[in-house]
Amino acid sequence: MAGKRQANFELLRIVAMFMIISLHYLVKGYVIAAANVPLVIKENPTGAFAWLIEAFCIVAVNCYVLISGYFGVESAWKPGRVVSLLCQVLFYSLSIPCILFLIGAESARGMEFYDWVGCVLPIEAEHYWFATAYLVMYLFAPFLAAGIRQMEKRQLQMVTALLLCFFSLGKTIFPVYLVTDRNGYDFGWLMCLFVVGGYIRKYGVPWLEKQSHAKAAYLFSSFAIWLLALFFNIVGSKFDVPFTYYIDMIYDYNHLLCLVSAVSLFYVFKNMQIREGRFADAVRKLAPHTFGVYLLHEHNLLRYVWMNWLGVEKVRESFWFVPHMIGCVLLVYVAGTAVDAVRAWLFGRVRKVLFSGKG
Repeated sequence: MAGKRQANFELLRIVAMFMIISLHYLVKGYVIAAANVPLVIKENPTGAFAWLIEAFCIVAVNCYVLISGYFGVESAWKPGRVVSLLCQVLFYSLSIPCILFLIGAESARGMEFYDWVGCVLPIEAEHYWFATAYLVMYLFAPFLAAGIRQMEKRQLQMVTALLLCFFSLGKTIFPVYLVTDRNGYDFGWLMCLFVVGGYIRKYGVPWLEKQSHAKAAYLFSSFAIWLLALFFNIVGSKFDVPFTYYIDMIYDYNHLLCLVSAVSLFYVFKNMQIREGRFADAVRKLAPHTFGVYLLHEHNLLRYVWMNWLGVEKVRESFWFVPHMIGCVLLVYVAGTAVDAVRAWLFGRVRKVLFSGKG
């Protein structure tokens, strides 16, 4: 509808945030089996199942950036968006340590000078890696969008293919550490995803337009990630071959399988039809707060703590971790949304005072 965000893409943002919280639960809650530990499904079924969940959720960050590229290639670049992003990041990076310090939390009392510098300069200090990478990508977005709009299909295909060769294909094929590889945790990979999203908007991937194809591609690539990780773990442990790096690398954001999985899931939601009504309105209302959910639970002082608060260590070695994870993810999402709603209200009041002169 005119003037409204598309509910299907907003739903993807919400689902992606649930996936991100799930990944943090699994990895930072130490539910995931370490890649260098022999993983036999009969002996460690929870570790193998956790890897499976990770394989289906690892697409989340890529999906967020694909959305940015898809809409950014046709949208006007707004400097106010940079200011808004910085203010939102600063709100969380500064308020959380201050609140924890006031209530006497041990983590805040132990902060040193550089820790406070990281809170005051969260982008430069990469307090949140995604916020830093996304902001730099957004600064390049008008140049990327202009280039995508001007290129012919063949040219854009060539540029996109070369970018993917550098950022994804090389590390996917060669099981060795590459100095230029940042595992997808940098603005270079996000810019590459922006270009992919722009290409989808301009020319599309016809085969994925059919929902059954997109769903099948997402399922196949996600299972392939899991099966490859199991294969190299089992082979490595049986023949005493150090496959640890290759196992971890399969789960990198810029691995080719992860990209295929993300693009496929993006298409599933792109062609999803959501009726206008209460559900669509609720999705549009919740989706803008997803970034706030990330900034809250991924703060340096909280990212390894909230799992302890919620008792992850009690269930990490049994299948009870599955219902426990679902409950924790819902709780973190609801708490983060509520906090960000308060933040949005406060920002609205400040804007009103600054630009209207009224309280």
